[in-house]
Amino acid sequence: MESIKFASIIVTYRCNARCHMCNTWQYPTKSKDEIGVAVYEKLPFINTINVTGGEPFLRADLDDIITVLKRKSKRLVISSNGFFTDRIIKLFEKHKNIGIRISIEGLPKANDELRGIKNGFDRGIRTLIELHRKGIKDIGFGITVSDKNSKDLLELYYLAEWLGLEFATAATHNSFYFHKFDNKFERPEIAIEEFQKLISELLKSKKPKNWFRAYFNHGLINYIRGNPRLLPCNMAHDSFFLDPLGEVLPCNVMEEPMGNLKEMSFEEIWNSKRASDVRMKVKCCEKNCWMIGSVSPAIKKNIWKPAIWILKNRFRYAKI
Repeated sequence: MESIKFASIIVTYRCNARCHMCNTWQYPTKSKDEIGVAVYEKLPFINTINVTGGEPFLRADLDDIITVLKRKSKRLVISSNGFFTDRIIKLFEKHKNIGIRISIEGLPKANDELRGIKNGFDRGIRTLIELHRKGIKDIGFGITVSDKNSKDLLELYYLAEWLGLEFATAATHNSFYFHKFDNKFERPEIAIEEFQKLISELLKSKKPKNWFRAYFNHGLINYIRGNPRLLPCNMAHDSFFLDPLGEVLPCNVMEEPMGNLKEMSFEEIWNSKRASDVRMKVKCCEKNCWMIGSVSPAIKKNIWKPAIWILKNRFRYAKI
């Protein structure tokens, strides 16, 4: 079996947010139906795991899940809206060697409107500060850029730099996972201009890691323009999604279950004819998504492509 580079583990579809770009909260899973530790024990070793939701900290047994998944990965990162500060700090006091990315969709007004959580920005920032104060190293926040918050992109990057935190980006998109199919950019040129400014800042950095982040954001511009992916998608080949009910999926935009982990071993699912059929569909997929879960392994596999782009563009973008 090909080694697994990345898995997104969706532990619940329950969520306390009411996000503009996601309707998952309208279709919550019931806690009694969500798979537990015994099912997660069936997973193979995975290079990087992202634990997400819904809101993961609504799982009462999240500590137990993290304990299992830590043993099965080199790196584990939780995606959260950061609202449940006390729960988050309690978990990270026990699990100091994992990471977290808190979704902050803009400065206070834009964030709270887009997330549908009163004082959501304040709670998210408070959580980040408390984690930083506790000495947690792998922490940061991220923004999903849309027409409604693109003008906050650069300010949030500067805030992350000032606080010494990681900064992640994404572009609004549609997904069965979000139960949302009408997300789109009405004024794509505005978002593109803001991404170009961010790319310039990243390429001015002395950190090679930021240069590759610049390439990732270049890919987001390419996605917003409706162009084919810059790198091939390898989801269902070396990466997968696992939903709260045990379904193993290629990703969060292709609703093609390969098998259910409650009923089969992971190896049976991964080596099944159904999985082979899904991989063929991935090869023919025309969604052209550009998200870190599929892009990061692709960059490592095709490192020369972003490296050439960086060499060509570092000085050109640095002048913007």
